[in-house]
Amino acid sequence: MARAKTERQIARRAAAARRRRQWQAGIGSAVVLALLVVVVIWKTGGFSPAPATADECAYTSVDAGAGVTDVGKPPTKDVVKNGVKTMTINLGQGAVTAKLDPSKAPCTVNSISYLAGKKFFDNTTCHRVTDAILQCGDPSGSGSGGPAYRFPNENVPQALPPSAEPTPSASGSASVPASAAPSESADTGPGSALYPMGTIAMAHSQEKDSNSSQFFLVFKDTQFPADYTIFGTITGGLDVLQKIGATGTDNGSPDGKPKEDVKISTLTVTDTAPDDTAPTPAPATSGSAPAESASATPSASTSTSKS
Repeated sequence: MARAKTERQIARRAAAARRRRQWQAGIGSAVVLALLVVVVIWKTGGFSPAPATADECAYTSVDAGAGVTDVGKPPTKDVVKNGVKTMTINLGQGAVTAKLDPSKAPCTVNSISYLAGKKFFDNTTCHRVTDAILQCGDPSGSGSGGPAYRFPNENVPQALPPSAEPTPSASGSASVPASAAPSESADTGPGSALYPMGTIAMAHSQEKDSNSSQFFLVFKDTQFPADYTIFGTITGGLDVLQKIGATGTDNGSPDGKPKEDVKISTLTVTDTAPDDTAPTPAPATSGSAPAESASATPSASTSTSKS
């Protein structure tokens, strides 16, 4: 009996020792495996800091000066590049709605949306009208104002072949003069493009990458240099714009300040598509190049660019 009991105790101790060795071996294997995983992650850079996301849009600051309204700059990361946005412009003469396309002009739509969110356009006047466009977006109403940043062109139209362009004017000039003042020769020289009725595009000065907040609404087919960013299409209110154009300018010239004040009470941008469809272009063409005035051109003394 005593011998049998001793043998059972020895067997139990042997089994316990065996289980203990197996458990220790399992732990050792797990530790080795974990170390291997750590080494692999370290070798592949898994513990390195995530690289900074590159800026997707370049908004360059300008110095404060006459007409500059500083509301900060739009975000430059995670910029929306798809979907449709709706811009609604409430004028004293009626509402104008437009479809904005971030897939074609993401940085422009991003900027307009940012400024709209800051109520930048609210209670401002549209300072320029021709028989084809209404130009707005300058809080100063002078044609030289805007936010404290500028950005490059995107989604400019394709230039017409020379054979499809109108005959240049007698002056023979094919470019916008240095003053950036509107001129017929600027619109008819080589490199012009068709801006169909219903187009919304950015206006800018003669300086490179000088888009800011000014934009123009096309209510009659027209040709300008192929140098203006198209960022949307008018879907409602063309009749409102055409009536404003028919009223003319305050001094009777074909290009100038509207005869009757055109005031934006509110301008909003939402992430929903407009209900209306784009207008059918009319066959007629006209207009003068949409540009900010000479004073809008950044200079070393008033609006030198900086990063």
